Amino acid sequence: MCGIVGYIGDGNASDIIIEGLKKLEYRGYDSSGIAIYKNGKIEVHKYKGRIANLEAAVANEHFNSGVGIGHTRWATHGAPSDVNAHPHSNTDHSIAIVHNGIIENYVELREWLIREHGIVFVSETDTEVIAHLIGLYYDGDLVDAVYKAVDKMRGAYGIGVICSKEPDKLIAVRKDSPLVVGLGEGCNFIASDIPALLKHVRSIYLIENNETVVLTKNDVKIYNADRKEVKRDVFHVTWDEDAAEKDGYDHFMLKEIYEQPKGLYETLNRRLDENGMIKLDGISLTKEDLEKFNKVYIVACGTAYHAGLVGKYIIEKLAKIPVEIDVASEFRYRDPFVDDRTLFIAISQSGETLDTLAALREAKNKGARILSVCNVVGSSVARESDDVFYTWAGPEIAVASTKAFTTQLMCMYLIALYMGSTKGILDMDVYHRYIDELKQIPDKLKKVLEQAGNVMEIAKDFYKREQVFFIGRGLDSAISFEGSLKLKEISYINSFAIAAGELKHGTIALIEQGTMVIALATQDRLFEKMLSNIQEVKARGATVIGLAKEGNVDIEQQANKVIYIPDCMDEVTPLLSVVPLQLLSYNIAKLRGCDIDKPKNLAKSVTVE
Repeated sequence: MCGIVGYIGDGNASDIIIEGLKKLEYRGYDSSGIAIYKNGKIEVHKYKGRIANLEAAVANEHFNSGVGIGHTRWATHGAPSDVNAHPHSNTDHSIAIVHNGIIENYVELREWLIREHGIVFVSETDTEVIAHLIGLYYDGDLVDAVYKAVDKMRGAYGIGVICSKEPDKLIAVRKDSPLVVGLGEGCNFIASDIPALLKHVRSIYLIENNETVVLTKNDVKIYNADRKEVKRDVFHVTWDEDAAEKDGYDHFMLKEIYEQPKGLYETLNRRLDENGMIKLDGISLTKEDLEKFNKVYIVACGTAYHAGLVGKYIIEKLAKIPVEIDVASEFRYRDPFVDDRTLFIAISQSGETLDTLAALREAKNKGARILSVCNVVGSSVARESDDVFYTWAGPEIAVASTKAFTTQLMCMYLIALYMGSTKGILDMDVYHRYIDELKQIPDKLKKVLEQAGNVMEIAKDFYKREQVFFIGRGLDSAISFEGSLKLKEISYINSFAIAAGELKHGTIALIEQGTMVIALATQDRLFEKMLSNIQEVKARGATVIGLAKEGNVDIEQQANKVIYIPDCMDEVTPLLSVVPLQLLSYNIAKLRGCDIDKPKNLAKSVTVE
C-alpha cells in the first residue's frame, strides 16, 4: 500500500522522485524518504509525516545526482517514525531499498541474520531484512545479490534497489505488488503506479509477477524468475496528467463526486450500439457460455463489495442465475464450491487489491471463468482475468472511492442486462426500459448534485454526532453499507449499517434520545415498511435523516430532515441514492476538520493481505 518511485538518468533525481511521490501520496502518507547516490555514496533522507516534511528538509541539498529511489509509506511493521521510514540500508550503507508489500517470513530471516551474521537492525520493519539480505549476498554483482535475496523471501513485494558500487543501475522486483517502468529519452523510471510518471513519460512496461528489471539510463531489461530475459510490449498511456489534478476543487473527493455524471455516461454509452444493445468490448461471453454457468460468484473488498451486493440483486433478477457474494479476504479460506461451471466476477477499482487477486487466482485454479470489473487498464486483476469490463471513471485519487463505485454499479447493470438478453430469458421490452432508465441517470445525477447546498445545511446540524446508524431495505440496504463506510472512513464517526428489518433483533437496544439515524426509503414497494422502521427509532428518541424519491412526501411526517432523489424505477436507485450520502460524508468530514483525501490509517490501493 506504499508508493515507490525510482529514477536513473541525467536529470535531478531528487526533484523528480519527490515530484513523483506527491502523485502517489494517496498510497501512503505516514512517512516518506529518498535515497540518492552522491559523491561515491548513498545519502538517505527520511521523515515521519507528509511528503512536505521531506521536501522541506532536502530543499537546500544539492544532490546533482542522476540515480535514486523514493518512498511514501503506509505502515505495516513498526509505527510511523523517521527510523522506520523507507529507504532502508544495509550495514555499510552501500545498498538502499524501498519496498511496497509485506515479507511474511521476516522474523525468521531477521533472527537468522542476527544469529548467523551478527547483523544489527535499527528499525522495526520487515523491509530492513531485504536490505541486509542483499548486502549479505553482494559480491560485485547487484543483480545476482537481489535474486539470491528474493529466493529467501516469502510474501508480497515491489522493490527498488540502488547500490553505491554500481551507480549506473537501478534494480526493481515485483511479486504480488504493483510495479511499472517508465521509458524515457536518456532516462528511465520505476513506480508503483502510473500517475507518478505522467509528467515525464507515456510509454510504460507493465511488470509481471516474479520479474526482475534492470534499468540504466539508456536501457531496460526484464528477466523472469529463471533469470531469462523476457520481451514486453510497450503500453501507451492515453489519459491526461491533468485528470489527476484537483482542477480548482478543495479536495479530490469533491472533484470526483462531481465527475460521476460523466463517468456514468462514458461507462454506459461506450457499451451501447445505435439500437441500444450492449456490446462488451471484446468480452466473449456467448449464449453457450452463459448457459453453462450454474452459479455466479462476486468477490471484492470494501466499497467494491458493496457494488457487488447490488450486482447480486440485479443479476439474479435479470439473468435468473444464483449469485453468491463474498469478501475477498475470506473467500479462499473456506474451500468455496467453485468449478468450471462458475462465473467468477472480481471487482476492484485499482486492479491491484491483493485479497481480490488471491481470490481470483484461487477461483481460476478451480476452473472458473474470470470476469473482472476494474478501473485501471493493464492492472494485475485485469491481466489475470479471462475477460475485463473496464469502468470509465478516469483516475480516482481520493482514498474514499466515489466515482469508481457508481461506475462499478453501472457495470453490474450492464453485465446483468447482457446476460439476461443473451440467454434469451429477459423480455426485450423490459430490457429497453432498463436501458432508457440508465440513459437518464447522468442528467438525474446532475440534479442530485444541485442539492449540495441542502446537504451541507444538514451536515451543519449533525457533524458533531459521534454515532450514526444507516438503515434500509432491499437495494437500499446495500447502499446503506456504502454510506456508512464513507462516513466512518473520512469523518471517523462510529457508523454502521443494518438491514432495517433486523433492527428489532438486537440493534434497536442502542437507539436512544438523540441517536442519529439515516434511513434510506427509495424502494416504492418497501416504502411503507421503511416508514414503520422510522417510527420505531423515532419512538426511542432518534433523530432521522430520510432519503426518498421525489413525490414520496409522507416521509416528511416521520423524518426530521429529508433528501430527495429524482423519481426512477426502484432497481436503478442505487446510482442516485449513494451520491447524497457521499456529499453528506464529505461535508461532515470537512466541518470536523478531517483530512478528507488522506484519512488516517487508510491508503488507496490495498496491496497487502
